Amino acid sequence: MENTNLTRCAWVPLDDALYVDYHDREWGVPVYDDRKLFEFLILEAFQAGLSWRTVLHKRENFRKAFDGFDPQKVAFYDDAKVNELMNNAGIIRNRLKILAAINNARAFLKIQEKYGSFKDYIWRFTDGKPIVNHWKSDDEVPARTELSDIMSKDLKQHGFKFVGSTIVYAHAQATGMVNDHITSCFRHDELAKQFGGHEE
Repeated sequence: MENTNLTRCAWVPLDDALYVDYHDREWGVPVYDDRKLFEFLILEAFQAGLSWRTVLHKRENFRKAFDGFDPQKVAFYDDAKVNELMNNAGIIRNRLKILAAINNARAFLKIQEKYGSFKDYIWRFTDGKPIVNHWKSDDEVPARTELSDIMSKDLKQHGFKFVGSTIVYAHAQATGMVNDHITSCFRHDELAKQFGGHEE
């Protein structure tokens, strides 16, 4: 069991070990690996309109269904593969989101070709370093920002779908482009010390 005596962000359900582990080990940790960035892009899009808890508990099923989130493979999915995914009870069976994942894999590959890597493309929005925020409560944490508006618009111009500002900001939070742990959460200072960043 995880240590429940630590102070965490209030949105973490302490009765869900998988969720606690995600908060403690992943959320807000800077991601510079392209495949991991692609994974979060897919998962955040599937989460739209649903809870992250739902996605988190299906994550391993998604990983198997989408070939380890390999954009080179997802980009070439055909109608037969779409039908296979629509019949996979282990994932969220939404045709629009499945088609968006395939579309986004293709857009992702074009970004890699143009910028050398998706990492280099996406992290340039924060000059390659996390933005360290200092929210005192979860109520202060925004659902979107001016930065996520800019990123969303740019991603759409590059052909991505299901990349509205709220989804893009959730992606930035998850992948550590912004440190949005509240200041009383034990992870806020740990991440700030380990990875530094821009103070906001």
